[in-house]
Amino acid sequence: MPTIAIVGAGPGMGLAIARAFGARGYNVALVARNHDTLNDLTSRLEAEGVTAAAFPADVLDRDALTQALKDAATRFGDIDVLEYSPAGSLRTTTLTPPSATDPSDVQWAMDLLLYGAIAATRAVLPAMREAGAGTLIYTNGAGSIDPNPMLGNLNAAQAALRNWVLGLRKELSGTGIQAAHAAIGVWVGTDGPPGVPTASPDEIAPLYWELHTHRDEERIFTL
Repeated sequence: MPTIAIVGAGPGMGLAIARAFGARGYNVALVARNHDTLNDLTSRLEAEGVTAAAFPADVLDRDALTQALKDAATRFGDIDVLEYSPAGSLRTTTLTPPSATDPSDVQWAMDLLLYGAIAATRAVLPAMREAGAGTLIYTNGAGSIDPNPMLGNLNAAQAALRNWVLGLRKELSGTGIQAAHAAIGVWVGTDGPPGVPTASPDEIAPLYWELHTHRDEERIFTL
């Protein structure tokens, strides 16, 4: 059975993506730093008939992240799809407009989004190269394409990740491996600010399957 590894798995998009792939016969490797959350997600997926396992790691700990993905490959076989979307600390960090941004205001987002993505990719890409197949999907917000001034420090790191992914896609052209960027341009859930477009995780998750199978450059999810 093929396997998807979801880095930054949570009860929203992570669970929905796991269900979208699990329903199509994929094993699911869940990677996140919260043990209780991972155990809960694993139990919920297994109750739905999806083969899933938890691999705790903080994406800011590059060695732990690498080991978690190696452990997932040992448990399930090679990782066929990597989905990278850690977001937990984004909710508790100060966001700054461009003119008020200090280099330190960007560093945490670079650590979380770009450097973690690079570490995760290095953990799974060699086996994908050997197999001549694989999908790498990296998720963040639509501010990576059309920045919001109030999210200046975050958008800078999101754009850095997108640029790196598009370069990786070009590098991997012709190898059977695709690298794709998914930019979510809606508020995920029902508790968004007034007037902001919203969509549920279950509405968005099937688009990841389409992205995997259609092998597009990127998707901007603006349902």
